[in-house]
Amino acid sequence: MTILLSLGLWMTPQHAFSHCDSYDGPVIKDALKALGQNNPDLVMKWIDSQHEKEITNLFNKTLKYRSGDQEIYSLLEKHFLETLVRIHREGEGEPYTGLKAAGSTEEIIQLTDTALEEKDFEGFLLKFDAKADSVLREKYQKVAQLEKVKDQSAEQGREFVAAYVDYTHTIKKMHDILEHTGNAHAKN
Repeated sequence: MTILLSLGLWMTPQHAFSHCDSYDGPVIKDALKALGQNNPDLVMKWIDSQHEKEITNLFNKTLKYRSGDQEIYSLLEKHFLETLVRIHREGEGEPYTGLKAAGSTEEIIQLTDTALEEKDFEGFLLKFDAKADSVLREKYQKVAQLEKVKDQSAEQGREFVAAYVDYTHTIKKMHDILEHTGNAHAKN
């Protein structure tokens, strides 16, 4: 149960969990592959169908300059990547905040990508469950410890309330995510 609750928390699109805007994220990896293979179809999965023409046109304009001045091509390539990622993020209902450097993706997302690449979801679950179990136990132990002294002073009571709110809100968020059936990526 801990695995499912915790996994749900990290699978929901959120600003902090974004990696589609990172140079080592899947959108930019696919975009660079598409440019290298002269195949815009490789990036269409990342955008709504209504944006295909815009992205294809920009893709083709970018490619026209690949064998020319490399400084100009580099600027056009970056513009193509920024546009693709911006449109993708808008499709997620999230703001575009610029491209991020490789290595900026959170460790948990790197682990999910590695699990896919290595076809090892069980290994991922073991690591993830250990981390989720540790975090939830720590939150529980803190609130349980503070509950013993919550009525001894207003200050101790406030410490208990802060820990209680953190603990219960974490569990509630996990539950809400598991109960949510919407998926921003399924739109087309």
